[in-house]
Amino acid sequence: MSIPKIPESEYRFCLIMWEKEPVAATDMVKLCQEQLGWKRTTTYTVIKRLGERGVLKLENGIVTSLVSKEEAEASEIEDLVEKKFGGSLPAFVAAFTKHQNVSERDLDELQRMIDRIRRGESK
Repeated sequence: MSIPKIPESEYRFCLIMWEKEPVAATDMVKLCQEQLGWKRTTTYTVIKRLGERGVLKLENGIVTSLVSKEEAEASEIEDLVEKKFGGSLPAFVAAFTKHQNVSERDLDELQRMIDRIRRGESK
């Protein structure tokens, strides 16, 4: 299944939705007004757009996601690695770590992830 693109402004909406779902559309209006400074019409426009793209559904006034936060993040990273690094994960990691301080703790966690992947474990 292809994950729909979520532009940055709509992603900020999704962060609220993922945290609160299932959530009444009227509550999303209040939350978006408080957290994003949006008007009621803006929130409903975003709900409509994301619904049309298959990111969420609005049913009986309740907003629920059809795409999880993890799925959206993974899709964005895959696109980034493909577009900017020719699909090369090592090139992506090299570019990221070149200008970042990577702690021993982070390195240990990365090593555990690599070890799990080598053992064929999913998580």
